Amino acid sequence: MTTTLVNASKHEGVMVLELRNPPANTYSYEMMRELDAHVLDARMDESIHVLLVTGSGDKFFCAGADINMLKTADPTFKYYFCLHANETLNRLEQTPKLVIAALNGHTVGGGLEIAMAADLRIGMNNTSLPAEKQPKMGLPEVTLGVLPGTGGTQRLARLVNKSTAIELMVEGSTFGFKRGQELGLVNQIWDAANATEFMAKVQAYAEQFCPPHKASRAVGRIKRSVQSGAEIPFESALAIERELQQLLFQGEDAKEGLAAYIEKRKGNFTGR
Repeated sequence: MTTTLVNASKHEGVMVLELRNPPANTYSYEMMRELDAHVLDARMDESIHVLLVTGSGDKFFCAGADINMLKTADPTFKYYFCLHANETLNRLEQTPKLVIAALNGHTVGGGLEIAMAADLRIGMNNTSLPAEKQPKMGLPEVTLGVLPGTGGTQRLARLVNKSTAIELMVEGSTFGFKRGQELGLVNQIWDAANATEFMAKVQAYAEQFCPPHKASRAVGRIKRSVQSGAEIPFESALAIERELQQLLFQGEDAKEGLAAYIEKRKGNFTGR
């Protein structure tokens, strides 16, 4: 019987992707293939406006790649495993739909690499735990004699700065979500007694970016303009911005938004 490693569910325009591999939700090639398939499904599904990635349980978002798998795999497999993981997270990052990572527990190694491919990261402050047992995050791969090989060296340097990124990775340090927020790795931290309560809050937050509340196509194209434009020359980035704006002007939501502004009412968006 095949085990589901990524549980996908759809609620009110939000696709929830739950990483499921107890006890630490570590990922394998099989898990990445499932995640990849769900990302592609979400791209083509016009009823989905936001992707929400989280881990199962209360302790781990994800602790990274399955170490036992890496220990026994040959170098060729490891190379293509890393290549596919890169491709999967690139697809997640480039899909023009908002991606939120709900950090329900420890987010370390490849787990943080997955989270950094999201657009927004929300951490849980578990009110049932003392301060010293709160979730940690970081890229400690150096302690294994390797580097963060699923985009970690590149995304961390872009989210913080080169010197700080190098310092964090060569030290192999892990730190709380509060420090992560200070560094710019965590957008918000919310109190919750357990993962169920936390996810209910994040789900409600995610729904704010879906119709009729927000013009989800505009949300997605803002994300795409930033994610793509930040990696190319400025003039080329402005060209992307103009093309995406033109696409939005041709849609129904732009017409509704402009009309609502003139009529001094709240826009009723459809995602079209």
